[in-house]
Amino acid sequence: MKTRNRFLVLGCLVSSWAAAEPSHEAVPGWPTLPEGHALGLCSSIGVDSHNRVFVFHRCGRQWTNPFPEEPIAEATVSVIDGATGRLVASWGAGQFVMPHGLSIDREDHVWLTDLGLQQVFKFTPEGRLLMALGERAHPGSDHGHFNLPTDVAVLPDGSFYVSDGYRNTRVVKFSATGEYQFEWGGKGAEPGHFKLPHGIAVDSRGRVLVCDRENARMQVFDSGGRFLDQWQGPHIGRPYGVAVDANDHVFVVDGGEPSLRRTQRSKVTELDATGQVLDTFGSHGGGPGQFKVGHDVAVGPDGAVYVADSGGKRVVKFVRKPAVKQAGR
Repeated sequence: MKTRNRFLVLGCLVSSWAAAEPSHEAVPGWPTLPEGHALGLCSSIGVDSHNRVFVFHRCGRQWTNPFPEEPIAEATVSVIDGATGRLVASWGAGQFVMPHGLSIDREDHVWLTDLGLQQVFKFTPEGRLLMALGERAHPGSDHGHFNLPTDVAVLPDGSFYVSDGYRNTRVVKFSATGEYQFEWGGKGAEPGHFKLPHGIAVDSRGRVLVCDRENARMQVFDSGGRFLDQWQGPHIGRPYGVAVDANDHVFVVDGGEPSLRRTQRSKVTELDATGQVLDTFGSHGGGPGQFKVGHDVAVGPDGAVYVADSGGKRVVKFVRKPAVKQAGR
């Protein structure tokens, strides 16, 4: 009864926020890419300390079963200046088969996951490889293998979590140098289990937030993998990506159900650290402030929010609206 009442309260909060004016608005015309530079399907996104936006995309590569074996010939990482929207660099040509997750740690290292290669990578911002985990193109469920790994979240000490993923449905913790430490999860709907851990992030308290996409919920764990809470409801929808800003506000992008052609719920929800709704913005479509399938979300050091729209093959930027001054004050 306690859980049921909690969801009833959340439902009331969601209804009130749904009727309120969003606090974020889209930036039209962002980015301004050179002619001929097509992103293709944008799978993931991150922003470094210099306000550079890193987009991991598939160019013209399509999801097939089985995956192609040859790497994508074009550059799959595009680096865009957050303020101007101009392309400043690109790399990754001939390296990746099926790009998926991208995260940036406090040292501005770029972490990538590749579903086709079954690996997790750590790069410099310029694209120099520093670490590779997993055996190339060989899936597995032991300490040294992944099976369709989706995302990475890095702690301040350099240790990191991998959401692994479409098949293994687990979260794995590694040391800063890549040694296996522990894991939790397994397939299921009960707390602490997953149907598809699709995105992952950590907050300033070390809590681990996991997008349990196919169970339509966010799960919250302590740093050791102990279940703390779950957030679900129409404000969460089917969470694909999650990001945490400097104030521990949690941004979740709802990608809808594209496989069932039900993506009209596409939106971003801003939550406080307890899971209460602060803002909801964005909608389904191809116009300003819209996205067809929100696949990932990132927050820049200036507070701008970026959505990787896999269905629309683009990135949408949102900023917080200026505060409206009241008359006579």
